[in-house]
Amino acid sequence: MTHIELGDNGRQLLDQLFDKWSLLVLDALCDRPRRFNELRQHLPAVTPKSLTACLRRLERNGVIERVILSTEPVAVEYRISPLGRTLQDPLQTLLRWVGNNLDTVDASRSRYDQRHTRS
Repeated sequence: MTHIELGDNGRQLLDQLFDKWSLLVLDALCDRPRRFNELRQHLPAVTPKSLTACLRRLERNGVIERVILSTEPVAVEYRISPLGRTLQDPLQTLLRWVGNNLDTVDASRSRYDQRHTRS
């Protein structure tokens, strides 16, 4: 595998794409556009403040779009952007890996914790 030098901007982007909620928000938006409260229902553990910050970061980085709907009352919808859509396959691969390997990782964590908590 070839080493890729990302520099500070690349590391910052990775930090923002792989933070606590971004991957799950992107995954939800790959299915379909959603309003803020739909995202909160889809991710019940996220606080409104954290979700707002996450959506702003993703929008700033160009991977989602905030669309104002001309409804009564006016509503806002979030959707994956064309750039964000290019993340869909790697994102699904990563989430599938987590799902397939979570039991193995949990077992490894338990073994590690047992070794390192002995007095």
